[in-house]
Amino acid sequence: MVLTFQEFRKIKDSLPVGSMKRIAEELHVNEETVRNYFGGSDYQRGGSPGVHFERGSNGGFVRIDDEDIYNAAMKILDETHH
Repeated sequence: MVLTFQEFRKIKDSLPVGSMKRIAEELHVNEETVRNYFGGSDYQRGGSPGVHFERGSNGGFVRIDDEDIYNAAMKILDETHH
């Protein structure tokens, strides 16, 4: 899956407080791994997130290899918009 960086950032910015922790608990991963997925870079405490940021015009693109965190984030957004 490929999103523009702007689309990807909008998802992150729309998540309610506590979402990173909730996603980490649901997927049984370190919370820093979820933060790294959304652009963080603490690889000493969190794992590799399964996304690749590609520079380009208007912020570039985000190539998502592992959609588990993305799907969990979208589920939270769907719940908050109903």
